Amino acid sequence: GLLAMPNRRAPSQIICISPPLSFRMSYLFSSLGACAVNLTHSYFEVPFDSNMNRTKNRPLVRGQISPLHAVSFALACGIPGVTLLTLGVNPLTGFLGALNIFLYTCCYTPLKRLSITNTWVGAVVGAIPPVMGWTAATGSLDPGALLLGGFLFSWQFPHFNALSWNLREDYSRGGYRMMSVTHPGLCKRVALRHSVGLIGLSGLGPVLDVTTWTFPLVSLPINLYISYLAFRFYRYGDRQNARKLFFCSLWHLPMLLLLALTCKKSRVPQDEAAVASSTPSLAL
Repeated sequence: GLLAMPNRRAPSQIICISPPLSFRMSYLFSSLGACAVNLTHSYFEVPFDSNMNRTKNRPLVRGQISPLHAVSFALACGIPGVTLLTLGVNPLTGFLGALNIFLYTCCYTPLKRLSITNTWVGAVVGAIPPVMGWTAATGSLDPGALLLGGFLFSWQFPHFNALSWNLREDYSRGGYRMMSVTHPGLCKRVALRHSVGLIGLSGLGPVLDVTTWTFPLVSLPINLYISYLAFRFYRYGDRQNARKLFFCSLWHLPMLLLLALTCKKSRVPQDEAAVASSTPSLAL
């Protein structure tokens, strides 16, 4: 959303630093949708989470929260969240929020026990929130929105594949069909492929007029580094290299987005640009 937000300048060139109301509303209402998704996901997976060391202490598994309370709270968050995104921000952002809830709860969650395609569906789910930020700021689905979604989509493969590599035994006990369990070779190849893909996606920033040409250059070192770690993970496939790739992914994404924000292309709304062009300079 911050990338899509125009640099609002009045004719006097005073910068307005307070974010639009729609940006703040989209953040709040999207958080409600995220609460609904997480609760619904945990509700459906209680029998399987109890078999995994990583998830056996979750509140629903331990009985600290009843299923009725979990579902009730999920509905109390999800329905108002989508409704307020639609009415308070714009219908496109509301639709994307509803779509994300559907994909996560009705597609990704059941697919985890059926097919490794769950990882690709999960990557789409993770890619939609930044797209929602863009549509909340602009009201339209521009190429820049798809670029941001592409960053999140590709980043999730080195991030999750490296994480799941060291949790293979846990996922196997839970009955989840992850690449690291059923297709270990593919798991490593996909992580490497999408790590390298981040370099190409960064190069699209100036092509799509989202960032300046500085962005592909300043982001190249971190993209090369995560690609290097992904290559070592692909080559050796051991726990140590998987762990290094995972921890690199934790700081790589915020750094990449921060660089994109720093190098974003200057944008002035058309109505303000017209006013600025017709207003004499204060110096005159």
